[in-house]
Amino acid sequence: MSPLSRLRLPAPLRRRALTALAAAVRQDTDTWSQAPLSLVAPASGDASLFHVAVDVSDAPDLAVSYTAPGQYLQLRVPGADKPAFLAIASPPSFAASRCEFQFLVKRVPGSTVDLLCGLGRGDIVELSGIMGRGFQVEEISPPDAFPSVFIFATGSGISPIRSLIELGFCANERSDVRLYYGARNLQKMAYQERFKDWEYAGVNVIPVLSQPNERWSGERGYVQTAFLRARHTLNPSTTGAVLCGHKQMTEVITAKLVAEGVSKDKILTNF
Repeated sequence: MSPLSRLRLPAPLRRRALTALAAAVRQDTDTWSQAPLSLVAPASGDASLFHVAVDVSDAPDLAVSYTAPGQYLQLRVPGADKPAFLAIASPPSFAASRCEFQFLVKRVPGSTVDLLCGLGRGDIVELSGIMGRGFQVEEISPPDAFPSVFIFATGSGISPIRSLIELGFCANERSDVRLYYGARNLQKMAYQERFKDWEYAGVNVIPVLSQPNERWSGERGYVQTAFLRARHTLNPSTTGAVLCGHKQMTEVITAKLVAEGVSKDKILTNF
């Protein structure tokens, strides 16, 4: 028996309440799309990060509603208590042409993402609608007005940054575009195979390792310390930034850029 039917409500009010409840259930169902996985594979040497792809060819409206790098959605997995919030790693043009969303996820034991990484091609998951505004790239456009753009990412925060770079934001028309990408070591760093393409697109990729082995000759420490150590001379009126990753990193970098005179609306995040 429905809980509402046990309430001592007048018949018209009870009917109205049941109708509202049914509408709410339909609305919740309508906001989720079932879709099969097309890829689940390790994305890092230690398998702490995974590539996940979802075929959304049966949900074309969902595919075309993804319009800006940095947007995200919720993903539900059978048996999980709650959905996972995932930023989309593939650019919007990829979703429109191939009807597929790609993600980079961090596997955490006991989490919804842990269950997701245990699934395989063809298994069904549920996707919510697209969420967030994404990176407001128009704030750092046109490229001749913002020749300097600094990009910062840590861990799986590189996921929406990949979308931004591969969509294209005229990096090769700007004089100084740098990506500071932090991870513990190379075994935990995803997308290394894409670095050459990103460099070709005009992005100077600077890996920063906090616990590298003795053979590492690149930047050491944390992204924020590597950036501060570089002692950039900024023209605040022509500089933009994009950040995604650890809270401490984003706070330190934002404070530094604002102190240098960069306007907060030129410091882009995906939230």
